[in-house]
Amino acid sequence: MRALIVAKAPVAGRVKTRLGAVIGDDLAADLAAAALLDTIEACTRAGAVGHVSLAGDLADAVRGEEIGAALTGWTITAQRGAGFAERLVNAHADAGHGAVVQVGMDTPQITPAGLASVAEGLVDHDAVLAPATDGGWWALARRDPDVVRHLVDVEMSTDRTFVDTWEALERAGCRVGHGVEISDVDTVEDADRVADLAPQTRFADMWRTSRVRGAR
Repeated sequence: MRALIVAKAPVAGRVKTRLGAVIGDDLAADLAAAALLDTIEACTRAGAVGHVSLAGDLADAVRGEEIGAALTGWTITAQRGAGFAERLVNAHADAGHGAVVQVGMDTPQITPAGLASVAEGLVDHDAVLAPATDGGWWALARRDPDVVRHLVDVEMSTDRTFVDTWEALERAGCRVGHGVEISDVDTVEDADRVADLAPQTRFADMWRTSRVRGAR
């Protein structure tokens, strides 16, 4: 199994903007950096070192050097495409053939076991899609990058994104498996929930620190 992380360089004002509108862009970028580091660690512990499709430049990012060091041995390519859906399709093309589990940077609570569970679904399916509680999805596993081609027509970040993505995979001829549902982090309530679920993560530690300092 290889991992594909689709991420933005954590720069204030460019990541977690919905959360940043409430807690401030600087703290939102700090949390995004922590979440990305947690995600990289989970993938690495799962033996899933692979590919990062990155928007932006780590040289400008919060904890950029630390993130770069954590990605030693990974392949990093720049995102390309007019919108996120197109960039997602291109990211899978860049990652190439073979078993790949694609995740983002909004679920710092993911674990090696959770990633392995998604990948194991490929034994009986052509793709596996794992839903997020907001109607989106947090992981997509596949063997052939071409099966995601219809995702270019899917509207992302809506309460139908999971359903529409599932249908897009079926249009590509896939037998689609269902992964476990988890929450991603878009709101203060999400951050509270995820920090409680994964208290040992960098994300949770930073979130607790922000609460102590009265950042919210």
